[in-house]
Amino acid sequence: MAQHLEGDWLELATAGGNTIRVLKAAHPRARRLRLTVTARGARVTYPDGTHPAQVSAFLRHHADWLEQKLDELNLVVKPLPPLRVGHATTVSLRGEEVALDWDEGAYPKVEASAGGLTLVIPRPHTRALLVARGLLASHFETLIRRDVSRWLALYVPQLGLAPTALKVRPMKSLWGSLDTRDRINLDLALALAPPAALRYVLVHELCHLKVRSHAPRFWAQVEQLMPEWREQRDWLRTHGATLKAELDRLVADVAD
Repeated sequence: MAQHLEGDWLELATAGGNTIRVLKAAHPRARRLRLTVTARGARVTYPDGTHPAQVSAFLRHHADWLEQKLDELNLVVKPLPPLRVGHATTVSLRGEEVALDWDEGAYPKVEASAGGLTLVIPRPHTRALLVARGLLASHFETLIRRDVSRWLALYVPQLGLAPTALKVRPMKSLWGSLDTRDRINLDLALALAPPAALRYVLVHELCHLKVRSHAPRFWAQVEQLMPEWREQRDWLRTHGATLKAELDRLVADVAD
């Protein structure tokens, strides 16, 4: 079982090909490491100053129990079928399951319709899969930027602050971030989530323009801009691992 630490999450890749994401959090009053599993996912808490190697060792020791409990709650990400040229499948898009089909044409493009998406790939098909992945990544980014531009027009006047730039890319564990130059990064997988979940992540990062920490006044600002933020945060916690795995099978090794 491999693991790596990043952000506030620890990801475990099991021998069976599953991925387990564990929320990790230091707690000032914690006296020992503690692992809990609920419908929202797995969480490990530990005393301040605990070495990351201790956290990893603790999770390895409880790996079988953790996988069993998550599997009981249907929270272990099962391996997804690979994207295959010419084979129709279903994908998540803006919170809904839609059809993904293939067609031939003069030039590569994504055709969107009420029924789903069609990947149009010209002959010869020597690089069809790579082209298809690039088309999907570009389409997903376009959807995110379209929504974000509309919401920025609403929220920036209220905040009196604006990000200096927006970057959309696959992110391993995080959904978004704000760097020291006030540039917002958003996870490409958010194109697969309901628009309200994307809006929550944007609001979260915009509020960091005013408060860089997660202090109470930060959450008060989030609440002011989006009173229903808790529902969207919880949705991402429940469905996030599946969403990221879905994006990986669609655009792996293309978008970064």
